[in-house]
Amino acid sequence: MPINKDKLEARENVSKNRPEFIRPESWRYKRLETTWRKPKGIDNHQRKQKSRGRPGIVKIGYRGPKEARGLHPSGYTDNLVYNVNDLEKLDPKTDGVRIGHSVGTKKRTTIIVKAIEKKFKVFNARVSAVASKS
Repeated sequence: MPINKDKLEARENVSKNRPEFIRPESWRYKRLETTWRKPKGIDNHQRKQKSRGRPGIVKIGYRGPKEARGLHPSGYTDNLVYNVNDLEKLDPKTDGVRIGHSVGTKKRTTIIVKAIEKKFKVFNARVSAVASKS
């Protein structure tokens, strides 16, 4: 049962009405990826929104609801943690934990042990690293 279920639903409803933004002319040329790139040409039809049938452009109005920003799909807020002291600032009922990329195995195991003790949700626990240590 995810927390902040209503906020996640609001975000889902907004994203249902959001168009698929694709790169201009990507349907025309095989070499172009479909991932979004902003059209910047002075005569670009998509940038000018000149003709119907062209895909939409990314604009601020398509942004998700403010209260749902920064939420992990599980409903917890996403917080980067680099040491055990960072856990003390967080609340296990609302905050989830993501261990920083540069944290080594020894410190990672201590952070995970403390996080499990305090009942935090850990998004990138890498359990195999912890199991091999103990």
